[in-house]
Amino acid sequence: MRELSLHILDIVTNSIEAAATRVIIWIEESVAKNLFSITIRDNGRGMSPETVARVTDPFVTSRSTRSVGMGLPLLRQAALACNGELKIVSQPGAGTEVLVTFQHNSLNRAPLGDMAGTLVNLVIAAPEVHFLYGHRTDCRYFTFDSFWFYGRMAELDCSQYALVEPAQALIREKLQAVHSLG
Repeated sequence: MRELSLHILDIVTNSIEAAATRVIIWIEESVAKNLFSITIRDNGRGMSPETVARVTDPFVTSRSTRSVGMGLPLLRQAALACNGELKIVSQPGAGTEVLVTFQHNSLNRAPLGDMAGTLVNLVIAAPEVHFLYGHRTDCRYFTFDSFWFYGRMAELDCSQYALVEPAQALIREKLQAVHSLG
């Protein structure tokens, strides 16, 4: 995948399929520590230790629609190519946490991509899930809560689709501010 946001979308889709009702996405970018990390935590079904040990094998998937699962193996490979790693902690009935790290200044690190589009699409596709997103740099941070999205929808008495562009624009603006030095 060419953008990290697509990896995030893939992992969160797995969380939704695992019956998660809450998904937390946390991104930390530190030039000072030369670290770029993504943490995705859910309260879904979780996985057994045996499954966790196998999920980075591209020929293992829990889906019945195809016989390979490339998301986590590709993300693991992307992390390793940037002097990083992929860790998965999961417990049946207690959810899963995926932590992936990259060397921030690695030329091999894919760009983050369109997190605004990813977040808004997730919120619309899974309104039953509470999404929390946080993004921190060395100087600033931004958080997004899907409850805000639905609260705003009720306040304006509009459909979720009427908020797509304004929500994406707001998230893009806030992420740009997180990266500004001023």
